Amino acid sequence: MHMKILYAIQATGNGHISRANELMPHLQKYGQVDVFLSGSNSSLLSHMPVTYRSKGVSLFYGNTGALDYWKMAKSLAPLRILKEAKNLPVEKYDVIINDFESITALACKIKKKPFLHFGHQASFASANTPRPAKKDITGEFLLQHYAGSRHSVGLHFKQYDTGIFSPVLKHNILTSEPSNMGHITVYLCHYNDSVVCDQLHKVNHVEFHLFSKLEKEIRKVRNVIIFPINDTGFNQSMVSSAGVITGAGFETPSEALYLNKRLMCLPIKGQYEQLCNAAALKEFGVKIMPGISDDFGKAIRDWLSDPLPEKLTLSTSTKDIVEIVIEKSLAIRNEDPSVSEEHLLQPDLSFA
Repeated sequence: MHMKILYAIQATGNGHISRANELMPHLQKYGQVDVFLSGSNSSLLSHMPVTYRSKGVSLFYGNTGALDYWKMAKSLAPLRILKEAKNLPVEKYDVIINDFESITALACKIKKKPFLHFGHQASFASANTPRPAKKDITGEFLLQHYAGSRHSVGLHFKQYDTGIFSPVLKHNILTSEPSNMGHITVYLCHYNDSVVCDQLHKVNHVEFHLFSKLEKEIRKVRNVIIFPINDTGFNQSMVSSAGVITGAGFETPSEALYLNKRLMCLPIKGQYEQLCNAAALKEFGVKIMPGISDDFGKAIRDWLSDPLPEKLTLSTSTKDIVEIVIEKSLAIRNEDPSVSEEHLLQPDLSFA
């Protein structure tokens, strides 16, 4: 079997690229894989075969735990996005796998080409996937329709429904031997380093490894060692840590729970997906904090004596997930193009 596969990846943040790096060797066994990389603020370098690249629609963060809506609005270019969608040759591919990338989704809808929505956001096609007590109509609409398809293979902490499978973890996490060297690994890209450090200094009996999106060199400030973002360094720190403090994303919490680490998560304010993840993480016994305030240091000290959260178990291997993705993609390849996807442009508020 030798197919032409288009793999569209949202490069906002690091999680999508990290997942793609693990999937790529398995995907390439089925044929030629071309990558469409969309977005401009991932800190990870990609060594994948990027055939198409776009500025896409990226999320930008401020310094106090929230999205930077002004910066996001300035970067939005609807005419460019429409032109890129029309010019993207989705029709020449046998299989299109879309990890929450909107331009490819739009191209497929314009050209009536079926595609598979794959990844963490695809798990929200199910109403059984955890949501916060207070639903958000706009957030729900974006999760359902930003890159939505009638066909999906989702990833989440647990198999909340059929078509939802285990997280795809990095090989070096899967093969690591966790230890506890006493430090806490911290990655809070949505906060300014000084805001975080001011609170970590209050817990002066603990060493913290703070990974920064701004620092270029390692430096120590009292009980905080500040590292530039580096995948290998971050993994080593987390594997040997006593606990992890991070946002309520998907990949890093998954890895921390798999490694059976103490975990505290601070959802990005205004990002509905992270609030949904926080609701799911609470079921594991993870400490969820609404943000950094003056009592954050006390919250950390209390957390250090809390019981460990439930360990994440994997029910599906990366190889098996790729097989599932390919099988489902082949099943929809010859879908009747007359079947409309117009309903994807309308909000599904049945559980919003």
